[in-house]
Amino acid sequence: MQFALLNEANNSDRLTGVKLGVLDVGSNTINLQMIDAHHGAPPTATSGYKIDLRLTEYLDDENQISKEGLKLLIRSIKQALKETGANSADELLAFATSAIREASNSVEVLEAVNRETSVELQVLSGIEEARFTFLAARRWFGWSAGDLLVIDIGGGSLEIARGTDEEPTYMNSLMLGASRLTREYLRNDPYSQSSVAELTSHIKLELLPFYSLKHTSGAKNGVGTSKTLRTLAKIAKSYSPGHGNNLTVAALEEIVPKIASMTDDERKSLPGISPVRAPQILAGGIVALEAMKALGLSELQICPWALREGIVLQRLDWINR
Repeated sequence: MQFALLNEANNSDRLTGVKLGVLDVGSNTINLQMIDAHHGAPPTATSGYKIDLRLTEYLDDENQISKEGLKLLIRSIKQALKETGANSADELLAFATSAIREASNSVEVLEAVNRETSVELQVLSGIEEARFTFLAARRWFGWSAGDLLVIDIGGGSLEIARGTDEEPTYMNSLMLGASRLTREYLRNDPYSQSSVAELTSHIKLELLPFYSLKHTSGAKNGVGTSKTLRTLAKIAKSYSPGHGNNLTVAALEEIVPKIASMTDDERKSLPGISPVRAPQILAGGIVALEAMKALGLSELQICPWALREGIVLQRLDWINR
């Protein structure tokens, strides 16, 4: 399935530069960035506005986004549009990921957002998330990086993609997002040992099929994107500077038990972590550790580009064809 806003038929003129607004409605945040984009050059963010909403916390027992959650979502989008002056953009790329994708009332949510804000959100599938994120990593590291295996841990889902070219040959998505798992499994403050053990067992079970990727031929370079993995790398470096800027299995084996024993206030004092993400960093750490083990990766290179950059790069490719 082709992301609707990247449809080649929408383009009649070849452009050398364009001002894009990129609205990312994720499971943790709503992020609107204004980007100056030129084909053949890296996209440059000129302004942005982020709101921590955590949509997964507004899912009810029927997996519907609640009326309160929808109200906050619409208010947040309106505020983001106002703060960034997105009406001056040549084009607005607006997309939603796991929280809305998995909600049982997603159609009603999308219709309400469009009616109240005039924004038409495109819901990405997990496979599309994996593909766009892989594109961003490939462009960041270049062709010489060879075989890349890219991991992205979001609030609602985990995406994995691998390939030697610009189009990955393997893509998958699992409902192993840090926010989702925290809400579903972790209890008490600090988290109870039983709930941590239950969460770890669930993650290991979900990742069992991925052990087959470990045995495929060819060298691979592990790449990590997303705020969760960047934060984990910062935490690891603060405990053991010798690990460098990348994220290793050894570092995760050291810091995950420490994070598991912390209270919420103690997690909030960790380097590079926001109060919003503090509760879910343990779930993210366990997913990262178990995914790296399943995929046979001892280290992840942290990539600053991810899904948003991949969408912008793909859009530029279509514009300039």
